[in-house]
Amino acid sequence: MDGSNSYEGGRRRQSGGSGGGGGGPRRSGPPRSGGGYSGGGDRSRPPMRPRSDTPASEEPESAKPARALLEEILARMGLDDVQIVYIARSEGEYYEVRGQKLAALIGREGKTLEALNLIFNNIINAGSRKDRKYFTIDAEGYRARRAEQLKSLALATLERVLRDNTSVALEPMLPSERKIVHLALSESPFVRTESEGVEPERRLVVHPKPA
Repeated sequence: MDGSNSYEGGRRRQSGGSGGGGGGPRRSGPPRSGGGYSGGGDRSRPPMRPRSDTPASEEPESAKPARALLEEILARMGLDDVQIVYIARSEGEYYEVRGQKLAALIGREGKTLEALNLIFNNIINAGSRKDRKYFTIDAEGYRARRAEQLKSLALATLERVLRDNTSVALEPMLPSERKIVHLALSESPFVRTESEGVEPERRLVVHPKPA
């Protein structure tokens, strides 16, 4: 992988118009006028369930300061009547916020939640050079479900690249979403990933490795 580094994924596709195609990735190529690359997942909100049913994990003492910070941030946002659940997943430690009317916390295409995660982890690690801690702040399982969607997208893209022996550009994604796709493909001996473009239009491109 080159210095431009990895990751990428999807964004809501505009509906309507003639022609069309599904939501999957398409071959890399010159940007279309007025539109850029096409294909590669959907950044629209994953289907929301009434409540997340993931059971809580035992919360270590080392995570308690992070919980206290999150409670303070949510209170300042006017979200007092919520439950915060600690969940240890294979990809890291999660604090999941559960409650009513969390759409504002998630934001359009998950952007508010993305910003909260950035600010939260910057505060947690302020002044720390070693033993830095990272938590994922979720709301009703939104980010966990989105991660599963992106892992499926990564595998589908891998199959497309191998079948067609050509590079595939995904549609623009949030940095954390690009990272999920990149990590899902990072150990593949058949493809490599790199990011192209400038935020918010930065996208991941998956290339076949030379035989």
